[in-house]
Amino acid sequence: MRRRYGENLSTDSSITALKKVSIITGRASGMGLSTNHILDLNPSTDNSVASSLNPTFHECNATDEAALAQIFEPIFFESSRLDFLFANAGIAERANLYHQQEEGEDEQLLPIEGMHTLVDVNLKSVIITTYLTLHYMRKPPSDTDKSIVMTASCGGLYPSYYSPIYAATKHATVGFMRSIAPFFYHKAGIRVNAICPGVVKTNLLSSQEWANFPEEYFTPVERIAEVVCIFVDGKDYRHTRWAVDISGGHHYYREMVPYADEAMKALMGSTNIKVLDNVQPA
Repeated sequence: MRRRYGENLSTDSSITALKKVSIITGRASGMGLSTNHILDLNPSTDNSVASSLNPTFHECNATDEAALAQIFEPIFFESSRLDFLFANAGIAERANLYHQQEEGEDEQLLPIEGMHTLVDVNLKSVIITTYLTLHYMRKPPSDTDKSIVMTASCGGLYPSYYSPIYAATKHATVGFMRSIAPFFYHKAGIRVNAICPGVVKTNLLSSQEWANFPEEYFTPVERIAEVVCIFVDGKDYRHTRWAVDISGGHHYYREMVPYADEAMKALMGSTNIKVLDNVQPA
């Protein structure tokens, strides 16, 4: 099921205007928004990330659990709150799952070159930062509007034939989001959603690689920011557990895959956090 929403969104409603305490992981020169704290392996101070909030840059590997914990703690205690996480760190696929070795080539097959870095950055960093965010968003004040947005990809909804490992990490991100959203919302008041952009010209690929895509189908970076701000504002009634398919100037709220039958619905429903609340420990 696809539903189109918000053809012409105003950018007046922004993180800057909301003055939220916010954290973004990943290069702010890509799909990053104006925010308080930017976590990146290569922090940038160029004009593309400048904002009236004078964001603080933290040089950090988004897959390093200890380093992330050391950054999250002072960010929270500086303002005694954390309102928004944009788990935006990601890299493109450089591994070649389809490589066929030539006769006489070294037959060292494993590890698959580039696979672990790809999985760590695109998936592991999302899980770690989400975990840390839950910890601090549970602390008072409890009445603030809290939101997590994860950057998945159109490759998290559809097959991506030339980058299957990348697609796997993005499918996993969507699945992770849908799985945690009920608990986060009902137990901690945190809305959790994922964006699934089409082709967005960021620094993930080289100009030569971008030339393989039809220019007319690119999605503007500004459109990504507009959609993220919908979730930051919390004004949309579709408040949590959504994967938003962003194509060009349009975006679509995507339902989860329907259950195969009532038996499967009941089976998966038994994992629902409300059901688990009724299970007494042995």
